[in-house]
Amino acid sequence: MTGTDRAGGGGPGGQGGAGEPGGRPLLLGVRHHGPGSARAVRAALEATRPGVVLIEGPPEADALIPLAADEDMRPPVALLAHAVDEPGRSAFWPLAEFSPEWVAVRWALEHDVPARFIDLPAAHTLAWRAVDGHGDVDADGRGDDQAPPGRSGTAPADVRRDPLAALAAAAGHDDPERWWEDVIEHRGRGAGDALAPFTALEEAMTALRETEEDGEAEGGEDREGGDGDVRDLVREAHMRLQVRAARREFAEGVAVVCGAWHVPALRRRATVAADRALLKGLPRTKVDMTWVPWTHRRLSRAGGYGAGIESPGWYGHLFAAVDRPVERWLTKVAGLLRAEDRIVSPAHVIEATRLAETLAVIRGRPLPGLTEATDAVRAVMCDGSDVPLALVHDRLVVGDLLGEVPAGAPAVPLQRDLTRAQRRLRLRPEAPERELELDLRKETDAGRSRLLHRLRLLGVGWGEAVASRSTGTFREAWRLRWEPELSVRVAEAGVWGTTVLSAATARAQADAVTARGLAEVTALAERCLLAELPDALAPVMRILADRAALDTDVGHLAQALPALVRSLRYGDVRGTDTGALAEVAEGLAERVFVGLPAACAALDADAAEEMRRHVDAVHTAVGLLGDAPAPGRGDVHSRWRAVLHTLSARDTVPGVVRGRAVRLLLDDGELAPDEAARLMVLVLSPATPPADAAAWIEGFVGGGSGGGMLLLHDERLLALVDAWLTGVPADAFTHVLPLLRRTFSAYEPGVRRGLGELVRRGPEARGSVTTAGSGVPGFAAGLDPVRADAVLPVVRLLLGRHPAPDGGDLAGAST
Repeated sequence: MTGTDRAGGGGPGGQGGAGEPGGRPLLLGVRHHGPGSARAVRAALEATRPGVVLIEGPPEADALIPLAADEDMRPPVALLAHAVDEPGRSAFWPLAEFSPEWVAVRWALEHDVPARFIDLPAAHTLAWRAVDGHGDVDADGRGDDQAPPGRSGTAPADVRRDPLAALAAAAGHDDPERWWEDVIEHRGRGAGDALAPFTALEEAMTALRETEEDGEAEGGEDREGGDGDVRDLVREAHMRLQVRAARREFAEGVAVVCGAWHVPALRRRATVAADRALLKGLPRTKVDMTWVPWTHRRLSRAGGYGAGIESPGWYGHLFAAVDRPVERWLTKVAGLLRAEDRIVSPAHVIEATRLAETLAVIRGRPLPGLTEATDAVRAVMCDGSDVPLALVHDRLVVGDLLGEVPAGAPAVPLQRDLTRAQRRLRLRPEAPERELELDLRKETDAGRSRLLHRLRLLGVGWGEAVASRSTGTFREAWRLRWEPELSVRVAEAGVWGTTVLSAATARAQADAVTARGLAEVTALAERCLLAELPDALAPVMRILADRAALDTDVGHLAQALPALVRSLRYGDVRGTDTGALAEVAEGLAERVFVGLPAACAALDADAAEEMRRHVDAVHTAVGLLGDAPAPGRGDVHSRWRAVLHTLSARDTVPGVVRGRAVRLLLDDGELAPDEAARLMVLVLSPATPPADAAAWIEGFVGGGSGGGMLLLHDERLLALVDAWLTGVPADAFTHVLPLLRRTFSAYEPGVRRGLGELVRRGPEARGSVTTAGSGVPGFAAGLDPVRADAVLPVVRLLLGRHPAPDGGDLAGAST
């Protein structure tokens, strides 16, 4: 074919025979992920039997087409392309069972007909995005075609952005989705001319493109398209060249399955030279391609790696239902609601079906659609409530279906190692979110924990650690959900190693070198222990020791200590040698003890609150450290108690820190209640500025320390706070009120109610400070044996012991 040869030819009307040598190509314009389009494509291919099927998609995936026939391949799946040198730069082409492209691939394989992808190569697409600075390719890399139905997500023109909306408006419909369902999705199976819908859609798209081009010509430069328009022209030029080549090669005829928007461009008469000129000089990069599992939930998302299909579960049902789709759908809904313990009978299904059909008639629709089915479910099965309807939408309309790909699909070595580990540990990737409780004393659960922690180090967020129902260190809880884009993260992490262990080790070592602060290094050491990376822990510890020796900021040291101490506990659980870690932790604690009092001087309110949090964190960490005395320094616990005594008595220390130091000493039994009350009396004296006194109270009973319960059960302290508050001058009250409100608003509702009741009774009913509790219901000066004995049966039940018989060993138990 010479440079003056033309592509296509003729007007849009009439497709021509796909089996005619030299005839026009059979252009099947579709809506991506449309079940009606998928059924029409299959009917058209059966009717015309072309010699080759050309499909919109990256040509690099041609070698992967045979895998679609593998019995282990179950859609939804996606073609993944990523740059070899930069795996994070990637693109997806999702395919569901109801996608016309998937149907075309499967038909070609079943009939031993060649199938090829003809869109712009991914090598150009990814390189083009890199030049533009866009990074990952949005959606499936198709650009304009991925949003529903065949619309452009990049071009600024309204028609290009949503051509079906323009067609729906021309037909008098204000809802493009509903119009598309009526004219395409509700068509009968194989009725009439198999090519008729494609001929009609080509005529409509041709008219739309001519309208748009005329508008751009009249509008001049202001109406010229953006970068998306240029890419469309380039992509269509490449597809025309591939169609020409196929027509020369296959005399039996060529069928092309592509987005409906592109059909007029592929039919347009253009020279080979003009098309090649558009492709000249495009940037290029080396890419790898493979199949990866996809999910219906990802298909429903319009942004990121989604496809913008609002109801993939409904579309899958429409495509798979052999007949009576509405009745079958409502039966599914009834089954779901019954599984959730809602009363739904066959009569409900019958009534909902009748209502859906009636609504379709009233609304002038040929058949009930999802809107009518949803309205019927709400009215008949959900009693008008949207709460169970949300469950139906989440589980059925969208769904959590996760596809599968065969083991023979190409993959980076790291992905293969991860797959082997998942099978060995029986930890299968699943689309629905689920929680996993691990007992680290069991080898399988310990292996699962190591795998999940290593993946987190690599940036593969398959699992998120959550609070376990058990408080023991032998338990872990995870929230798992496998998202399709994690395949990209795995490919990206492949640069660190060929196995999960080696990659996580290399990544941890590199992160330690580039860590910006001491706290980051200590957190990394903790993660290395959790992931059981001994080869990474040693260099991380060396960097940690060097950073700790050079860092003189007490705040940084205080931030770093808790992670180190937690790491010691995790090391004990996993049997890891943590001798070096313990030595660094003790040295770090000693430096905190020495520098903390001086660091607490002359702080503003925000800095004082931050320091209070550091004191809390260090106190918790010290409580977890071992009791063995450090050489030449004595018991670490006694050293910390001495620091707290210093903080509580030094006037230069902010009130919030002094108050917290007193509270911590009181909780540990290192300060008598009378002494705590004496210190509070001194702080709440008229000589202390109200703002300083309020800050002390905040430190003593605020910050989530259980101070509300302390005041509730120690009326001496409550009386002191009450007496001080009632004596605050009016001009100072407005200044201390926000701080006090923040303190007391953090208490549980029941605690607030109890404190309010005690305050309402007044000091006379509560008793004096020295005789607190006397005469007040629920409080007494001494122990009440009868009330104490009453809780013993419940305690026995909680401990799993049988209750003692009446008059048995419960008598005198309170003594």
